[in-house]
Amino acid sequence: MKVCGIELKGSEAILALIDKNGQDIEHVSIATKKIPLGDGECCVQVKSFKETFESFCRENAVDKIVIKKRGKKGDYAGGADTFKMEGIIQVSDVPNVILISPQSISAMQKKSNLELPAALNKYQHTAFYTGVAGADK
Repeated sequence: MKVCGIELKGSEAILALIDKNGQDIEHVSIATKKIPLGDGECCVQVKSFKETFESFCRENAVDKIVIKKRGKKGDYAGGADTFKMEGIIQVSDVPNVILISPQSISAMQKKSNLELPAALNKYQHTAFYTGVAGADK
């Protein structure tokens, strides 16, 4: 099963793709590592984000999407664009989209001795851990 872990940050969706087969987890190298929203108030750019994201999912045969939750209020609240991207992703063609809390991701990191793949960029680490933590949910 191919799982796409996503961290929504600023006006970008940061992606990491894993292939989970039983207990085996393997990082899948992808050309598209970020998908920018651009101007969230521009209908054309919002539609472009949706089309680019759905194209990415089709090309990589994504079975499941796991998004790291953001706070709705307080110091760690997500921006408006992150919630807009989340909504677009939730109504995408991929039928299995879940949200996972930062606490669940941290707990998974502590329990497992999962090593980060060398091919992964530093900014993708959270997206990778998000995908791994939500793969079995």
